[in-house]
Amino acid sequence: MKKLILLMLLVVYGYSAQLVLGVVPQQSPLKLAKKWLKVTKYLEEQTGIKVVFKTETSIPKFEKMLYAGKYDIAYMNPYHFIVAKKTQNFEAFTRADKNIVGIVLSKEKEVDFSKDNLAGKTFLFPAPNAFAATLLPKFELREKFGIDIDKEAKVLYVNSHDSVYKGISRGIGYLGGGIVRTFNNFVDKNDKDKLNIVYKTDAYPSHPIAAHPRVKNDDIMKIQKAFLAMPKEIKKSLSIKNFIVTNSAEYDVIKEVKKAD
Repeated sequence: MKKLILLMLLVVYGYSAQLVLGVVPQQSPLKLAKKWLKVTKYLEEQTGIKVVFKTETSIPKFEKMLYAGKYDIAYMNPYHFIVAKKTQNFEAFTRADKNIVGIVLSKEKEVDFSKDNLAGKTFLFPAPNAFAATLLPKFELREKFGIDIDKEAKVLYVNSHDSVYKGISRGIGYLGGGIVRTFNNFVDKNDKDKLNIVYKTDAYPSHPIAAHPRVKNDDIMKIQKAFLAMPKEIKKSLSIKNFIVTNSAEYDVIKEVKKAD
């Protein structure tokens, strides 16, 4: 009887709860899995918590799952966080130390950003709410150059950053939005060699990793500690040099961009 009770205690207390880590699909699910499965394996080894990688086939699908509270912890863009904080009370706890910058690419080496030149042109973006790749370029072109892309140009959403880069290279669009990290990781040399970065946005706090309120604080602290101590080779696969502590208040600046959306 004592052995049976001991076995039951081990079943109940000997194994930690499973946490689902949702990752915004800036690249294909296959490419993300190759990177983030290394992360989840590391987190489990360091914390004793079973962490399951999850992503979606498009950013809008990821947003739907995120805003419905389907992920326990999630790596999301800053705009997503503002909405997830409001809808599900997610709290940010770590992020990459480097701020995020949006880029605009073209096959041309230089682009005239006047309204006369951009009106009627086709712009490619990964998704309506991709923060640095969509919202920031739209926001700054409107604020600095006086053109409202949604009203005065043609916008196509193509599901991923890689699809933007391929589309611009192949003449589907005149300009496209992305970020330096995904552009650096873009492996199709034939397409990449045809592209030029013609504009960079101002810098903002990078993608946070945030937790749903149902996650225990002790588990969040364990996971945060593991991210801060993550080996270089795993961070390198994510194109991140270091993780730092953050909090939800750091993302208040994003609300100004959201207001202008």
